[in-house]
This record gives sequence, C-alpha cells and structure tokens, in this order.
Amino acid sequence: MSMFNGSSYQPQFFLLSGIPGMEDAHIWISIPLSIMYIIAILGNSIIIHIIRKNSSLHEPQYIFLSMLAATDTGMSASTLPTVLNVFLFNHREIEFHGCLAQMFFIHTFSSMESAILLAMAFDRFVAIRNPLRYTVVLTPSRITQLGLVAVTRGVALMAPLPILLNRLPFCKSVILSHSFCFHPDVMKLACGSIHVNVIYGLTLVLCSFGVDSVFIVLSYALILKTVIGIASREGRLKALNTCVSHILTVLIFYVPLIVLALIHRIGKYHSPLPHVTMSNIFLFLTPVLNPLVYSVKTRQIRNVLCRLFALKVG
Repeated sequence: MSMFNGSSYQPQFFLLSGIPGMEDAHIWISIPLSIMYIIAILGNSIIIHIIRKNSSLHEPQYIFLSMLAATDTGMSASTLPTVLNVFLFNHREIEFHGCLAQMFFIHTFSSMESAILLAMAFDRFVAIRNPLRYTVVLTPSRITQLGLVAVTRGVALMAPLPILLNRLPFCKSVILSHSFCFHPDVMKLACGSIHVNVIYGLTLVLCSFGVDSVFIVLSYALILKTVIGIASREGRLKALNTCVSHILTVLIFYVPLIVLALIHRIGKYHSPLPHVTMSNIFLFLTPVLNPLVYSVKTRQIRNVLCRLFALKVG
C-alpha cells in the first residue's frame, strides 16, 4: 500500500519516534512512563474529587486549581495512546487525520493551561492586593466566565492548525521526532510552502503564551509591591507563602515550553535528542508535578488527603 495519497500528496500515516539510540530499551522506558501517566491521571482526578466534595474548598483559588487539574488530565489523555503504543508495543504508525486531531488537542490543552495559570495569578493578586473584595471580584459566575474564555480561546486559536496543515502536500519523510504529533514537527515534513503556518504558529505563541506570561509577571510584580508594603515580617511571609505553589506551577509549565520552542526553531543544527527530551519534560512532567506540588504546599489539600488516607487505613 502506498504511503501517500496520489491526488492530495498527503501521507496515509506518519511514523512516530521514541528516544533516538535507545530503541532496544523502549520496553523498559515504558515502565516509568506508565507510572507517570498513572500518577498524573490519578493525582489530578483526586484533586478534582477533593475540591468537588469538600464545601470548604469551594473558593476561587481551589476552583481554578480544579480547572488546572482537569486540563492536565486532558493533556495526559491526549498523548497516552500513542506514547504507550510506541514504547510498549513498538507500534509507530498514526493515521494522518488522527495525527492532526491529537496535535489539536495537545496544543489546545496547552493554551488552556496557560490561560488558567494567568487566572490563578489574577486570583493571587486580588487576594493579596484587596482581600476584602476578594469574593466580590471573583464571584462564581465570573470564575465560570474565565474558565469558558480559556476553553474558547484555546479551541479558536488552535483550530486553524490542522486546517492549515491539511492543505499542504507531504512528499518528504513521514518520520516524526516524537511519540506524539506536535505542530512544528509535523509542519517541517511538508514539501510545500509553510510560510503561512510559520507566521500563524508564531502569532499563536505571542498571542497566547506570550501575552499570558507577560500578565503573570506583571501580576507578581504588583503582588511583590503590595507585599513589600506590609509592615510585619510574618505578614509578608504569609502573603508570599500563598503564592509558592502557583509560582512553582508556572515555572514547571513555562520553562520547558520556552526551551522546547527555542529548540524547534534552531533544531536543525542539533541532534533530535534535545527535541525529544524537552517535549517529554513539558508534556509528561507538568501533569505529574502539579498535583504533587499542590498536595505538598497547600495545607487545605494536604489536610483532606491526610484525613482520607487515615480513613482508608482505619
């Protein structure tokens, strides 16, 4: 069977890749990857369950956290089928339109996570800057609106990606650099002009992740200014401590994302290993570490987990 569709020059499938040079160890690598998926999906599901079931956690900070956990669960579910297929069963083929669909979901959930992190930064800003108006500003309806904006923006911005790729001819190699479909990776295999795709991809980065990161930094600059104005040292530490979990989550998300974006733009001068390493860190570690960070650093979440564990043991 021909790999390409003769009328449209579209490949019938792409070939996914694992870790270059470590193909013989893929079955062993699948073990920690499977554990990470279990931790990510189970950990984020527990966070959502705890917040939903405990009325004391029905506050803006924790509602945004449940949104973040739901997004991380979606991110893990988007990559799980192909990653485990590659590493467990050495099944590397993914159908062309299936690849575009997976790419859409990966990028959409990434955009949603960035927007939710911005909403969480705004939440911390209001809580520290004007605590008396906290519940007045962040009402349930407004929180719902922010969540809907995050979803709508993610879908609207990422929907053109598969459409723009679908119009391109593919007559080069069909071997992708990752065990999942990533827009810059798929785009590089096209043999037609990808000028529009490059421009739109750069616009996406600037309009979503770029804008979000700027406003997150601005929020924390204003938070820091407010904290400096607090008279007591204990008050300053208490205010900053409420931001630690969110700051760690922002760093876990944005640092690998920025490095991955840079690598994909200068990657032709390097081996494929940096692409694979950073993409795996971005897509695998973020959903794993977020529930762990909030379980350890957030006292209310930690207390509920301890009570649940004590009940199970008892």
